[in-house]
Amino acid sequence: MAEPVRIGIIGAGGIANGAHIPGYKAQGAAVEIAACADVNRATAERTAAQHGIRGVYESYDDMLQRERLDAVSICTPNKFHAPAVIAALRAGCHVLCEKPPAITAAEAREMAAEAEKAGRILTFGFMFRFSPEVQAAKRYQTAGALGEIYTGRVTAVRRRGIPAWGVFTSKELQGGGPLIDIGVHMLDAALFVMGYPEPASVSGVTHTRLGNQPPGVAPWGAWKHQDYTVEDVCNALIRFTNGAALLLETSFIANIEPMEEMNVRLSGTKAGVKLFPFSVFREEHGTIVNEQAAWQPSGNNHHREIAHFVQAVRGQVAPLSTPEEAIRLQRIIEAIYRSAEAGRSVDA
Repeated sequence: MAEPVRIGIIGAGGIANGAHIPGYKAQGAAVEIAACADVNRATAERTAAQHGIRGVYESYDDMLQRERLDAVSICTPNKFHAPAVIAALRAGCHVLCEKPPAITAAEAREMAAEAEKAGRILTFGFMFRFSPEVQAAKRYQTAGALGEIYTGRVTAVRRRGIPAWGVFTSKELQGGGPLIDIGVHMLDAALFVMGYPEPASVSGVTHTRLGNQPPGVAPWGAWKHQDYTVEDVCNALIRFTNGAALLLETSFIANIEPMEEMNVRLSGTKAGVKLFPFSVFREEHGTIVNEQAAWQPSGNNHHREIAHFVQAVRGQVAPLSTPEEAIRLQRIIEAIYRSAEAGRSVDA
């Protein structure tokens, strides 16, 4: 039997405990979570005690130096993704970094260059790619059943969904609000199905009207409005060099109908597709037809993501998300914020 893949965790907070560590533990004897590091040592100690992790560190540099690790999960706030990724790659580790890849496109490029130099895997936590719905849409696209995808709509909205925990409302630590937190998931899913076309330009608008006011009804708990420095809402038009375009809408808090909606709708020359629930729309034999999947596999997308990463580390599969795609995605996000600030369309 092959030796277990030895994993280190950088950032021992919510996403590590809620997704990455359970995902690795689900791999059984194939994986050993050898150590975790967090700038708050008490957080690292709690996580280690809860999951039976032997190595506990306050500094990830110490962990990378002292532990014999094969791979690392980066679960820090967004601001710290790039330095942690680069440190892990230079230590010879394969890396799974939580979304978004970074805060800027320059950081994403630096991370990609380090991965190429180190000859190590760098992939990202876009767990929706591993959903049966997105995988089905990708198969349809690859088979040519959708034709040329030329337009679509990306939706990642919450009516009253400002996280009252963590650092999600800090622009300094996260780089932004719903666009870079939840919008990035659906945007990546759309681009993945489309084949990750080259972005050309974007026009973006952001608003902060409600999040910086005292909370009223707060189903997720009262947030600290005094410290709220991110956008409530973001709308964008994204154009690609192949002529395709996407409309994007994302929000933490807005006076809209759905309490929450995460979805992608894409239109091609042969058929259109909606991801959740997976549906196909086309004209056939003189009839306008809507089709839905009668069955989709169940399971945990985070677990699928972790299992795939472990297989990639073992050389059994290619990573599903690449540094080159991360650069394109980061260019789009950065350009949307830049366009919103400038009040005009900008190149991506």
